[in-house]
Amino acid sequence: QVQLVESGGGLVQTGGSLRLSCAASGRTFSSYAMGWFRQAPGKEREFVAAVTWSGGYTYYGDSVKGRFTISRDNAKNTVYLQMNSLQPEDTAVYYCAAGTTPNSFSSNYDYWGQGTQVTVSS
Repeated sequence: QVQLVESGGGLVQTGGSLRLSCAASGRTFSSYAMGWFRQAPGKEREFVAAVTWSGGYTYYGDSVKGRFTISRDNAKNTVYLQMNSLQPEDTAVYYCAAGTTPNSFSSNYDYWGQGTQVTVSS
């Protein structure tokens, strides 16, 4: 069992940056791939980024490539999402998730956090 708690969301202007954190409980955190997804009002949940259990490989959705960076610190049971050059279309609730394979399919992830709101003003 893994419990996930996101933090770091907030209001930022266009072009600004935020760093999201996702703290995990449980001693098995390092065995899970981790992902970030987001959901804007009226839209489907969208894959943002994923990282392997070791942190050695990362994957990104097309809309965030080159702007967002996912990383993890297994000693701290935490995964991060550094978001740069934020745009109004990045406004959404951001969720972290734990699963067996770092891919873009939300059904692959077994555990989810409660989400943190990111709002980018124009």
